[in-house]
Amino acid sequence: MNSEDKETLRQEAGKQENAGQEAAAENAQEAEQAPTVESLTAELEKARAQCDEYLDLAQRKQAEFANYRRRTEGIRQEAYDDGRRDAIEKLLPVVDNLERALSAAGEEESALRDGVDMVLRQTRDALSKMGVEEIDPLGQPFDAELHNAVMQGTAEEGEPGTVCMVLQKGYKLGSRVIRHAMVKVVAG
Repeated sequence: MNSEDKETLRQEAGKQENAGQEAAAENAQEAEQAPTVESLTAELEKARAQCDEYLDLAQRKQAEFANYRRRTEGIRQEAYDDGRRDAIEKLLPVVDNLERALSAAGEEESALRDGVDMVLRQTRDALSKMGVEEIDPLGQPFDAELHNAVMQGTAEEGEPGTVCMVLQKGYKLGSRVIRHAMVKVVAG
């Protein structure tokens, strides 16, 4: 073996030694960078906790929106019902006046009387379709929830505590009174 061969062998050995050192350094670096089971488990738990937090937040927002929708629907329905009652209340004097016109016309047949009767029937039908009911208290016991007593009758007019005369009809929509019946009640 000559000196050149020895030199070549030494260089190759040095290269191999450097390559081995570099590989060892890379393995050490990878070992430092390679996640351990504990670190992966910790990251997974952190991700699960965050996922649970987001799910909880989404469910809360969904529940809040459902409550909001329910509240606004209730408010909308109340406003609609209030408007409906107000409109019906404004139509009731028209019905009263049509009834007065019919009673003033008497029983004689005329085109005007028939026309007023037709308009009154149509108005009553429209109110009935909207759910308006007439309060007919004649002969019934007085009920402060439905009637407004404005006069007192005598014992000859009926049983004590009953309605003996209706001065103005009352109306209700469902269970709510739109206008109380104005009545005369037998004293008792």
